[in-house]
Amino acid sequence: MVPAVLSAKLVGTVTPPAPTPYLLWVPANRRFPLGEGQSWAIGRGDGCAVLLESRSVSRLHALIQRRDNGELGLVDLGSRNGSFVNGKRVSFPVTLADQDHLVFGDQELVFLNPVSSVPVPAASAGDARNEPTAALHTNILSSILVVDIRDFTPLARSLPEALLSQTIGTWFLRSGQIAQRRGSWAQKYIGDAVMAVWVHDQEADLGSDLQRVLHAVNDIAAATAEISASLQLPSPLRIGAGVNTGYAIVGGADYTAMGDTVNAAFRLESATKGLGLGIALGQRTYTELAPAWRAAFAQYQVELKGYDGPRTAWAASFESLRELLHSTAR
Repeated sequence: MVPAVLSAKLVGTVTPPAPTPYLLWVPANRRFPLGEGQSWAIGRGDGCAVLLESRSVSRLHALIQRRDNGELGLVDLGSRNGSFVNGKRVSFPVTLADQDHLVFGDQELVFLNPVSSVPVPAASAGDARNEPTAALHTNILSSILVVDIRDFTPLARSLPEALLSQTIGTWFLRSGQIAQRRGSWAQKYIGDAVMAVWVHDQEADLGSDLQRVLHAVNDIAAATAEISASLQLPSPLRIGAGVNTGYAIVGGADYTAMGDTVNAAFRLESATKGLGLGIALGQRTYTELAPAWRAAFAQYQVELKGYDGPRTAWAASFESLRELLHSTAR
């Protein structure tokens, strides 16, 4: 295992402790071992493996994940004040390297990994690692998937710190990987939810693109059940999913997607709670599916927060979705 330390930056000549495998060190001399496991939640909420006691830090602020190659990556979870690496805001996973300066709210830390294979650029040159395009594109036909963990606050209160961090970290990691494998253009982590964006370059391919979106939902539902079983949680993890298709503003330095299409996807996910079902589709998402694929979904009238009057949604259970995908694969 590669020795590494996460250390808070101090004023003066105080010397941090000798490197210890994956350790966070703060001025209060609180240590958070990162030697075992695959992920660690950062925030001020109950159950965070890296607990930063500051009101400027969100309850679930960011996540450190160990990758397959052994490197550590940082993911912001849609925090209010953002996460920064070497002065650059993190909106998608960033690989950490020795001497990286991390900021969460008003909390400043330094990642130390003396034998890291990732070179550290000079401070004056800036940090160009993982730097995305800054261009924003309007009126891009897109499908937005939002998947949310149900009843996350009670879950956070009921699980030991280490188990909670392992649970949420594993779920974020698996969900993001699934969406990417199924063709998602970008994934963002927002609180206890994942948003994935599919950009439809050719409108003629929209139907087949949406099949990949539904496969991603099914895969995430299966991964969620697998995580619940493998970690032996006291109760199963439950999720809800919303999918909406339309024109949106996409791109930017944080691989964002904005607009009414995005807002409606979040509201559709919330509507699944009242329906008692797993997934809800917007009207265009449903319409663009092939007739055989529509069979699993029933029509409902739902109230979407921020919208006037009831809206049409097409919803199904995860079991019905799984049966649909199984039957169409024959």
